[in-house]
Amino acid sequence: MAHKDSNNPNQPELPIEGIPATSGNSKAKTKNGNGQPHVLAESLPATATAKPFVPSRMELPLHKRINRNFLDYASYVIRDRAIPNLADGLKPVQRRILYALHQKDDGRFIKVANVVGHAMQFHPHGDASIGDALVVLANKRYLIEGQGNFGNVFTGDVAAASRYIECRLTELARTEVFNDEITEFVPSYDGRNKEPVALPCKLPLLLMLGTEGIAVGMSSRILPHNFPELLEAQIAILKKQSFKCLPDFVTGGLMDAREYKDGAGQVKVRAKIKVKDESTVVIKEIPPTTTTDSLIASIEDASRKGKIKVRSINDFTSEEVEIEVRAPAGVSADQLVDALYAFTNCEVVIASRIVVIRNNRPVEMTVSEVLRENTAQLTDILKQELTLKEAKLQSELHYRTLERIFIEERIYKKIEQCKTNEAVIAAVYDGFKPFRKQMVRDLSDADVEKLLQVRIRRISLFDINRHREEMDRNTAELDETRKNLKNLTRYVIAHLEALLAKYGPMYPRLTKSSRYDEVDAREVAFKAFKVSYDRESGYVGHKVTGEEFRMECTKFDKLLLVFRDGHYQVIELPEKLFVGPDVVFCSLPERDRIFTLAYTNREATFLKRFSFGGSILNKIYHCIPPKSRILLFEPDTPEEIYIRYKPAPYQKINQQTCVPSQVEVKGPKTRGRQISIKDVAAINSKPPRGWDPEAPTTKLQFV
Repeated sequence: MAHKDSNNPNQPELPIEGIPATSGNSKAKTKNGNGQPHVLAESLPATATAKPFVPSRMELPLHKRINRNFLDYASYVIRDRAIPNLADGLKPVQRRILYALHQKDDGRFIKVANVVGHAMQFHPHGDASIGDALVVLANKRYLIEGQGNFGNVFTGDVAAASRYIECRLTELARTEVFNDEITEFVPSYDGRNKEPVALPCKLPLLLMLGTEGIAVGMSSRILPHNFPELLEAQIAILKKQSFKCLPDFVTGGLMDAREYKDGAGQVKVRAKIKVKDESTVVIKEIPPTTTTDSLIASIEDASRKGKIKVRSINDFTSEEVEIEVRAPAGVSADQLVDALYAFTNCEVVIASRIVVIRNNRPVEMTVSEVLRENTAQLTDILKQELTLKEAKLQSELHYRTLERIFIEERIYKKIEQCKTNEAVIAAVYDGFKPFRKQMVRDLSDADVEKLLQVRIRRISLFDINRHREEMDRNTAELDETRKNLKNLTRYVIAHLEALLAKYGPMYPRLTKSSRYDEVDAREVAFKAFKVSYDRESGYVGHKVTGEEFRMECTKFDKLLLVFRDGHYQVIELPEKLFVGPDVVFCSLPERDRIFTLAYTNREATFLKRFSFGGSILNKIYHCIPPKSRILLFEPDTPEEIYIRYKPAPYQKINQQTCVPSQVEVKGPKTRGRQISIKDVAAINSKPPRGWDPEAPTTKLQFV
């Protein structure tokens, strides 16, 4: 193989634009190694200019399309998926389910699968979402009556398949939610059907049902309220009186609503726990957002983490909640109840934020504002219904009058000789002219057509007395309707009072409102962690097997560690933490407790009494000067301290005692009182090893 020499002077070079060519063979300047001309690179500008993106200026088609599509998606999710409408209190899927039930309603139960299939004509999504929404509506008890297994709100069990369960509208829904004559319809998503924009609902469904939805950039959480109490509040609004409404949950429980400010804020709901005996408690009602399974799981989790002590948990829930919890020996039932509230889901906090669609726009409202809007809508709907009823009664009275005149005055006899249809109609018009004052309004072609359809059998069996009774009833009903229109507010109040009398006993309050003090978790925490220190391995914690500084702690306790070089710190309760072999004290921190400390350095030996006071977690502090070491560290104040010195030439006193209570109590940085400049062999609150009771001993005095 030929060797390529990079230093060959005859090797051609690639010319670079902008750089002068080197001297050499002129042929190499224009030819490459193959004798062909060089290919020059294309010249480019030095820097490529990038156009900055300004959100306020959408110039590129891609930016405009993304911006438009995102806005369309956000608007769709907000208005047509997640946020309920103020007009009827329903989300679109709920409205379509109810309207499908209304169309198929004949008073009998309908298979849920058929209802789901019918609702899919209006709802552009899958059958699973429709079926789940129907089950939720049925479990709220107000609008849909279910037959079969619709799940269990207490245990969280799911409903049976839609082909196995049936449902129908309740009487409340039939009478108070639908009226096709005053409902506005729009084409469905595929244009094949008509669906309602909003149902003419006469109930405060938004607050009755409660709902939760997450949309683009906003969320809504509306807590359910008690139906009879909402009716009472609407009556109070019409009477211009004050009112107050609080949430009510189907799972029951005990509620503290002090932080619930007219729909904003939050509520605290507790499980209802009864003490069965000295060591057993029974949970009878659970908070919302929980089930018996999740509640038991939270109790077991708290027990594993050492927050509470539980011997056994038994779930006997069927139609009513019944969870039996037994406490171990040494724990009373009252202590267990407080611990359950503090460390498990037996107490939950639920936030509320009422966001609804009003006039095609999302708005945030309060309970009072929603109820006032609902009451105004109720008044308007009842007025529309009364107006329609008045028109129908007036039309019926007009026709009955025409019928009576047509038969009594034998106008039908005048048409027997008529040969053409025009002559028949003219004869009817001429026959009614003398009786114009008895008529409600002028005769029309539609009235003539209807009269001409009266059968001969009806004419022959016509009872004038019965007819007059029916007209009197019709007139009385018409007068009553007009009276109600003139006194509309009184009529609306009577309507609400009738609903309250009928449905009040059927829907009692399930969640009891009460005020209770918050359980301090630190006070009710069990001492379930056994902490110790193993000097040989240098570890401390509740998973350490050691013989020193053994104590029982709660999860919330901190540890105070004091080391031989005088530094100390407060730490969280560790499982297993390496601290080394130089720990002289380990205990729970007590800021006002007095400690006695003796330390030595090159200058002398000192004694002091102090209290640690406050400290920052994990921050290192020092209680003795640098280059010193602790000889004695004891909590509280010993009665007497024994000091033994190292032997030294010409040293007459080798041991002394002192009373530490003579030393004043100061802070941890105080220097203390000097004991001696002699080297100390041992110092203790008891006679140390090598202490000679017969040897000369003096007593130190601190003045």
